[in-house]
Amino acid sequence: MTMDREDRADRTGMTDEEKRRDQLTAAPNAVGSDADPRIDVTHRDGVTRIDIRDDADVRPGDPTRDPEE
Repeated sequence: MTMDREDRADRTGMTDEEKRRDQLTAAPNAVGSDADPRIDVTHRDGVTRIDIRDDADVRPGDPTRDPEE
């Protein structure tokens, strides 16, 4: 018998968002804001768009370069 992803999620009693928050706040010295959203995902006309949020504390890119340049 094989279990799909939804079966495993149901056994934990946690939603995907609850699991994410739990994992991101489990580290020593972690704070609740560590689990704040960092991306926005939108779906339209069969296209998925992923945008980095402007208010995200951690953003991809070169940390030595000013993003305003």
